[in-house]
Amino acid sequence: MSKSSGQGMCNSELPQFLIGSEGGESRELDDIDMRKISGHYREEEEEDEDQSERQIMVGICSMMKKSKSKPMTEILERLCKFEYITVVIFPEEVILSEPVEKWPLCDCLISFHSKGFPLDKAVSYTKLRNPLLINDLNMQYFIQDRREVYRILQEEGIDLPRYAVLNRDPDRPEECNLVESEDHVEVNGEVFHKPFVEKPVSAEDHNVYIYYPTSAGGGSQRLFRKIGSRSSVYSPESTVRKTGSYIYEEFMPTDGTDVKVYTVGPDYAHAEARKSPALDGKVERDSEGKEIRYPVMLTAMEKLVARKVCLAFKQTVCGFDLLRANGHSFVCDVNGFSFVKNSMKYYDDCAKVLGNMVMRELAPQLHIPWSIPMEAEDIPIVPTTSGTMMELRCVIAVIRHGDRTPKQKMKMEVRNALFFELFEKYGGYKSGKLKLKKPKQLQEVLDIARQLLAELVLHNDCEIEEKKSKLEQLKTVLEMYGHFSGINRKVQLTYLPNGQPKASSEEEDTLKEGPSLLLVLKWGGELTPAGRVQAEELGRAFRCMYPGGQGSGAMMQFFKAHSFGQETCSTCLLSGIGIQKHVGAGLREA
Repeated sequence: MSKSSGQGMCNSELPQFLIGSEGGESRELDDIDMRKISGHYREEEEEDEDQSERQIMVGICSMMKKSKSKPMTEILERLCKFEYITVVIFPEEVILSEPVEKWPLCDCLISFHSKGFPLDKAVSYTKLRNPLLINDLNMQYFIQDRREVYRILQEEGIDLPRYAVLNRDPDRPEECNLVESEDHVEVNGEVFHKPFVEKPVSAEDHNVYIYYPTSAGGGSQRLFRKIGSRSSVYSPESTVRKTGSYIYEEFMPTDGTDVKVYTVGPDYAHAEARKSPALDGKVERDSEGKEIRYPVMLTAMEKLVARKVCLAFKQTVCGFDLLRANGHSFVCDVNGFSFVKNSMKYYDDCAKVLGNMVMRELAPQLHIPWSIPMEAEDIPIVPTTSGTMMELRCVIAVIRHGDRTPKQKMKMEVRNALFFELFEKYGGYKSGKLKLKKPKQLQEVLDIARQLLAELVLHNDCEIEEKKSKLEQLKTVLEMYGHFSGINRKVQLTYLPNGQPKASSEEEDTLKEGPSLLLVLKWGGELTPAGRVQAEELGRAFRCMYPGGQGSGAMMQFFKAHSFGQETCSTCLLSGIGIQKHVGAGLREA
């Protein structure tokens, strides 16, 4: 078979892309099988064949639905551009019906379990032919059992949610170490308060339940494999399942996002975030009907976790799920062989990593003249004013968010001792001014307002100088939303040594001597529904404005957004749905 000259990737117009058949023979794919077709494979090389003609046969042994999937096709097309690599796809009928002795021959095998795949036969084939394995087949038995997955993760020192395993005898399901109460369960002596998660031990069973406490209305959210636009439904049922074996684990508050990580070897990991199926069960899809996912930057610790997962399970191509909660990352599932969907950059990287891995392992054994090409990394570059070239790392923009509610302010003079005690407690006398924004501080102000109003109701003649209407407004604003969060409310106190100056002669008659505090309450300025739509539209446009956006190979990950009139910066995710004022958990603080 003739080859064009050059190292690394060849320049032939058509990739060597074949389907194997019985006895190691092969046939060329037709247009129905794949989009790019060429080549011819012989089972045995002639003894006098030139060594430069020796090809490394990479076998793809999986169910045809997986072999012909778009991600697999994209990656194999790129893999075939390596000069010395030819891909052979094992026909599904051969895999299911023929003995392994009649399966096509290969030097390297990419094989993975899915529904209906005979994993036992694939293991037998590897024992017979001893090819280089991209993903270890024996470890795939463990990946099918969540108990084994969690055991391996624990042995590797990888953080995972607190859990307990409930093993039931199918013949005597009632005989198990489970005690169920209204708002918690006790499994093998381990107590899990609601909300908690109930997972079948079989990784092939995706019916995962989340049980809610009675204080949140009870019931359960039932997760399942995506069906159309649904990934879960709510059920009023609050009692756990009484048959089958399960893993019970602590529910991790992630603010509605899951992180999917995809490795290609221990040194490469791609990460995406998606809306959690536990939220409302509705799958977010784009205009083309594909699930919306957002690019994510992994922390150094998460990259180390990805490396550990890849090596522990001996799966070069491996997907797993991360939960980012309370400042930590927890692995909650390992899926084994998984590809990223709809990412040309990932397809390029994956084919390059796999191709170099195969060539590095097999080229010396087969006496193929190949060395790893020392190519510069493909990075976006831009010209600068000085004429040099630089990599565009990020774009920092200052953007005022969209339509919001009016910002409001109320002033009142206070003289009650309780306010002075609060002023002194937080060091207000040092500068004469004090800003209260933390939840604990605002709660103390609210408690004072409630106490003074209660005294006014009980004793109309009590010596409370603050106006009742002002106190009621202070109480109402601080009680909004039922909790303190964000930066949408704050209280300022200013020390007035001689009290507040009066604006009219009538007020001078009622002037009271002595010091007072000027209390200023500020609230409002929140993003409205219209503002959220504006932010989303801006986000879509922003991605296409700079190199590294949606239209190019790389993907810009994060940007900082400062909200004018506010005093904090949030790290926002630059995603397909745009810029959100509040960002879900899992995004690092910039």
